[in-house]
Amino acid sequence: MNKPLNMAMLFIFLLFLQVFVLNNILFLDSINPYLYIVFVFLYPLKTNRVPFLFYSFLLGLLVDFFSDSGGIHALSILYIAYIRLFFVRIYFRKVSADYPFFKLKSESFGKIFNYTVTLTVIHHLIYFSFVNFSFQNLSNVFLNTIFSSIFTLILYFLGTYIFTKGE
Repeated sequence: MNKPLNMAMLFIFLLFLQVFVLNNILFLDSINPYLYIVFVFLYPLKTNRVPFLFYSFLLGLLVDFFSDSGGIHALSILYIAYIRLFFVRIYFRKVSADYPFFKLKSESFGKIFNYTVTLTVIHHLIYFSFVNFSFQNLSNVFLNTIFSSIFTLILYFLGTYIFTKGE
């Protein structure tokens, strides 16, 4: 299959997985995985970032629409989509000439781990900061960020292991 069709299928799969399955998982009354951010990790690097930012915003907006969360998911995913190239340059030492040849699965696990952990924690920190929107609940923000990030990362790496085991 071609790359745009794969990305469209990934978009739809992650949207439905998040909205119909993962939003209904609430562990210890506050821990919820947000696996839809995997779209940001797996979208191919390109010099023109506008379509990617639009698709990321649209994914977040659709998750917001079904979750009744008022744009917080859209803001969070758009922010990590915007800063993604900065972390690609830091962790993978890639420049714009390398973007067409970059594949996340061809990198070492340590680099991928650092990259995904960083973007996941940033996403969750922004999300839970706006959900609580109070300095009185700062401990809740940090605890929810840490535990939901761990849950999301476990699901991401488990899914990556299961779906790429044969490759």
